Amino acid sequence: MTTYRISQLAERSGVPATTLRFYEDAGLLPADRTPSGYRMYGEDAVERLAFISSAKLLGLALEEIRELLDVREEGVCASVRARMLPLVADRIAETDGRIAELRAFCAHLAGVHAELSGPAPAGACGPECGCTTTGTPAAAGPVPIELSPTRRTPAAEAWREVPVACTLGGAELDERTEQWRALAGKAERREEIPDGLKLSFPAGAELAGELAALAAAEQGCCAFFDFTLHLTPTALQLEVRAPEAAAGMLADLFGAAA
Repeated sequence: MTTYRISQLAERSGVPATTLRFYEDAGLLPADRTPSGYRMYGEDAVERLAFISSAKLLGLALEEIRELLDVREEGVCASVRARMLPLVADRIAETDGRIAELRAFCAHLAGVHAELSGPAPAGACGPECGCTTTGTPAAAGPVPIELSPTRRTPAAEAWREVPVACTLGGAELDERTEQWRALAGKAERREEIPDGLKLSFPAGAELAGELAALAAAEQGCCAFFDFTLHLTPTALQLEVRAPEAAAGMLADLFGAAA
């Protein structure tokens, strides 16, 4: 029977060794040990990793994937499908909710843009000029768009309990880092907030969409990040929070506070 050490399995599967260790700690990928303490994996680990990666692409949580793996061990595909169906249905409902939020956010941005595109009144800014309100009570104040997958978890701030591990590696990780640095470089201001940073950008629908899309993608590989996007008539703000153990990654991706 073919066996792999952790470096060999990482090379065979394309999954970083750090992520393999994380999966073992999370109960997703068991490993045997040699007398000298090295991890050893069987051929079934390759198929198990493929299943885990597929489940993560569906947006399933680690606890749900662990449960699916237990069902899969029974060797009956029908049982796995029966358990997956309601989980995928839940993800569809959550995705529809996010789409609705982002559509509302985009509509609000369009309203602000239309208001600011009109002729400016003579004199200084004031409450009625359009720079601080769109003229409707519903639009007054910031419009928050929560971008955290933990909102389906009843416990508040559940992201604090998520293990700090990224499932990206190699070229994918480099590309994601460059994407965040490019967007973060457009921030006009950075400031520290509890557990993270607040980045302030010029208001704009296109930039807001880019931030929202990248934040959603980031949570597919780093569920320990918590994002909140705020819109005001004159600015766009992204709040990023993470556990203390991820402070280095936070600084690396988003930069230090000014």
